[in-house]
Parts: sequence; structure tokens; C-alpha cells
Amino acid sequence: MVSDMATKPGRTIMTEAEINKAIKRMASEILESSKDAKGLVFIGILQRGLPLAQRASQAIKETKGVDIPVGSLDVSLYRDDLAARGAGITVKRSDIPFSVDNKVVILFDDVVFAGRTARAALDGLNDFGRAAKVQLAALIDRGGRQLPIQPDYLGKKLSVPVSEEVKVSLKEIDGVDQAAVLK
Repeated sequence: MVSDMATKPGRTIMTEAEINKAIKRMASEILESSKDAKGLVFIGILQRGLPLAQRASQAIKETKGVDIPVGSLDVSLYRDDLAARGAGITVKRSDIPFSVDNKVVILFDDVVFAGRTARAALDGLNDFGRAAKVQLAALIDRGGRQLPIQPDYLGKKLSVPVSEEVKVSLKEIDGVDQAAVLK
């Protein structure tokens, strides 16, 4: 599959090397702030949060030899704009094959904007149990928050006008690793 950025002009804000470096740095920061890596679980918000969570888990395995379980969460049915978007939403299957009870859950997302996706993820996560703590890791924070939600771990912070879109493409989904601002 080829990214939308192949057809839409935009300004590149992260290259493949920068994305990989950011993921490894976030994985390192997560480990540094965690008292017990064995109490961590990573959950990627579908769609692009999942590959980010998987890559961060792999980075930790390569550097520390610790396997961090990875799951995926579809927030479609927890969105606060479900009534407005209704038919335009495609529900996917969440896959969290482990208990989140008393675990430190790190939610991964590609871009944090208004904070509404992260809020929906918190609601969805409640259906899987009661975490000891939930934190948010995002590749890009584009600004423009509508809710008091901030990433705990961050790859890159930007200030992007509402009229522009931040598009992250990842090899696992789009065939290429890059991030761009689209008009």
C-alpha cells in the first residue's frame, strides 16, 4: 500500500530515521520512568498506534531483553462524535490478549490533536479492566487541544493550524515511514 502523501503535496516533518529515533527514545524514557518493566503493557490505538507500540516493545526487547505485551484498541464506538460520523466509522476488532488489571498501560497514538481520541481510548480501556496507571505516548503532538490531555512520552511537538492535517505514514500500513503536514 502506498501512502496518501505520495499523491498529496505536503511538507515533511519526520523522516524514517527521525521516526525510528523518536520511537527508541520514547521506549527508553518509558523504561526510565517505570519501576518495574514487567508491570508494563503497551496498547496501540488503531490504526497507526499499534505499529508504534510494537516497535517500542521491540526496542525494549533488543536493549533490555524484556518482553512488553502489546495489544490494540479500537476506539470507534467510544468517540464523542459517533452520532455525527455514524455510517462513516468502520469498527475494527480490539485485541488485548492480556489483563490490564494493576498494570501500567501505555497507550500509543500517532498524532495527538484535540485529545478526543485519547479520551475515547480511556473509555474503551475501562472495558478491559482497571489499570494501575495509564499514560500516553504519541509520535507527534500537533497542538490544538480541546481536552486536558497531554502525552507523557512524545516524539515531536509542533504547532499546526487547524486548517492543516498532520499525516503519519508507517511501513506496516502505508509502505513508508514519514510524517508530513498537508494543506
